[in-house]
Amino acid sequence: MSELTSSKRSGGAGRALLWVAIVLTLALLGFVTAVAVRSNPIYSDREANGVSKYRFIEECRELLEDTEKLTVNAQGQTVPLKVLVEQGGSPLAQGDEIHATLEAEPAQIIRATENVEGGGWTLTAPATIAVHNGSKTRALGQLPMQCAHAKGQETQAQLGLPGQ
Repeated sequence: MSELTSSKRSGGAGRALLWVAIVLTLALLGFVTAVAVRSNPIYSDREANGVSKYRFIEECRELLEDTEKLTVNAQGQTVPLKVLVEQGGSPLAQGDEIHATLEAEPAQIIRATENVEGGGWTLTAPATIAVHNGSKTRALGQLPMQCAHAKGQETQAQLGLPGQ
């Protein structure tokens, strides 16, 4: 038998190096996790703002998708989006559905979401308004969407006319 395959060797030095490598790996993993959590752009203090930043953004998207209730601030008046589209000279045909979608990249949406003094969130981002009928889509344009959440209240979303 050779010295390398002898069963008389204890291997204590190799075992100690293995434990050192495991401990260093776990310490590095913990450090990387802590740094990643602190620099997470969507991390927020739910208690201070009433709702997390992620949940606020999702609520804004949900409110934007509900075009039956979505309104437009037109010169100080609140007008339902559907009424504004029909007044714009293009009445809706049977089967037409109005859709509003956020047109900003996720990183832009996160950067545009800001804290409100006293607790809450605000977000202003462009929304594209389109009419869908089956597989046909007709884009009507973009309007700025304002979404706000005050601590202890429900999230509100509204479209605005350009320049107001």
